[in-house]
Amino acid sequence: MTARLQKTRLQISFGEATSRLDQWAVNPWRRASLMLIALGASFALGNSIGAIAGALALMDPVAALVTVAIWELMVRTRRHWARDRQKHLGRDLLDMSRIGLLYGLLLEGFKLL
Repeated sequence: MTARLQKTRLQISFGEATSRLDQWAVNPWRRASLMLIALGASFALGNSIGAIAGALALMDPVAALVTVAIWELMVRTRRHWARDRQKHLGRDLLDMSRIGLLYGLLLEGFKLL
């Protein structure tokens, strides 16, 4: 039999990070600030993907593939979390990220028209 290795402080810290973030975000203002940060970051990501793909004009299929892959990963993760009826911070952040990414891509698409 092999002996189980002990967890390092870093592994323990990363393992407890989500539960600590959930406890920290119990306050509605903190939760809302996290939502706005996720919305803004994903909006910037969507905006930059559209701007870079539009400027290069050679990477359109690759940018579309990357965007669809990210989007599909988000949808599948959301579907997995939707089975729980409890309120999850991760699910809310994922929803805001999806909204921000879509809004950034659509806005950039209308700018390129």
